[in-house]
Amino acid sequence: MSLHRAGFFVDLGDDKAVKKDGDHIDLSIDHILADEALRHRLFPVTQKRIFLAHAGVAPLPGPAVEALKYEADRASLGQEGPDFMAEIEAIRRVAARLINAESDEVALLGPTSLGLNLVANGLKWQKDDEVIFYPDDYPANVYPWQALAEQGVRVIPLQPERPGEITPELVRNALTSRTRLVALASCHFLSGFRLDYEGIAEELNRRGVLFCLDAIQSLGATTVDVRHIDFLAADSHKWMLGPLGAGIFYVKRRHFELLKPTLLGSWNVHSPGYIAQPKMVFEDSARRYEPGSLNLLALFGMKASLEMILALGVKQIEARLLDLRSFAEEKLMANKFRVLGFANRRSQKSGIITIAIDNPETAVAQARKLRDAGVDVSLRQSRAGVSCLRLSPHFYNTEAEIEETIKILLS
Repeated sequence: MSLHRAGFFVDLGDDKAVKKDGDHIDLSIDHILADEALRHRLFPVTQKRIFLAHAGVAPLPGPAVEALKYEADRASLGQEGPDFMAEIEAIRRVAARLINAESDEVALLGPTSLGLNLVANGLKWQKDDEVIFYPDDYPANVYPWQALAEQGVRVIPLQPERPGEITPELVRNALTSRTRLVALASCHFLSGFRLDYEGIAEELNRRGVLFCLDAIQSLGATTVDVRHIDFLAADSHKWMLGPLGAGIFYVKRRHFELLKPTLLGSWNVHSPGYIAQPKMVFEDSARRYEPGSLNLLALFGMKASLEMILALGVKQIEARLLDLRSFAEEKLMANKFRVLGFANRRSQKSGIITIAIDNPETAVAQARKLRDAGVDVSLRQSRAGVSCLRLSPHFYNTEAEIEETIKILLS
């Protein structure tokens, strides 16, 4: 396999090739699933394991590995080449395409918590401003908002009937004239419930309320359009199939003056000749939120993975994941497993399939049995104490792998 830096390109030998043609390549999900050799080359983990934990930390696909190798080798002669600024902007453009943003609205920052904290700490809060959040979301999207209480901000917790099922109606009922910001996850990390962010945004935009989205459980797995939201943060190591610590932080351009940069350095503050100035003047793009050197090597890996995802089509990936979920749900429930959110509408579902297990010891034993058999899943627990096995396949996983996983669980 080889990856050309000009864009995604995979060479599988004399008899098979996937060639770059402008911004499009003749590669599809069906093509990958029908050709096991191609699947193994694009996703090396499939040669050794059944990986069903993409909602955790995903293994790197072949194109990202090749990009990292290439850039690491190039960095041995110097990490900052003469074209590094142009290369950074090229990465920014690819990230912007994924979320339908302008490239100057994208800061290349991971982890997700960094972007969320930049929002929480960068807005000028007034006493009794209100922030709506979900206290049983992943902690990275809880603590930044809870901490605002120390500034006199009222933090308003949402309390859905079932874990993660945040609906537009629930949000609407929590809104008041003091609501300044709503901060939610695009998809719940445990239940897999997918947020109707567009429906929520419509009401928030009408009222002039800001909307911050933790999108790490959606980007790369389903379409997210930032025209509807104000701020977004997501690391690439889950559904985007990128390296840890490379990510996307989006700020709508009209909010640049509203959201003050709280991390300061020579990269985001004008420092001609690397000389600190008496007055701070920020970059006029989202670079104003990048205080110092970027994780450039990891960002090259992220770019390669995103180019592959964009070439395959996010809508096609989403459809594949929902089909895999339906397949898994049917098989699991036929064998008396309890699946969270099985009755939800298709538009509310994601690639996260969570099996509830009342006995914690049973859950641990099942997770260990799967791991020993070469299957990776995630072991999680709800606040109510229910243990869960979370399966999160990506588009390249097969129905046969799902069946094999269930077979192991039943053994």
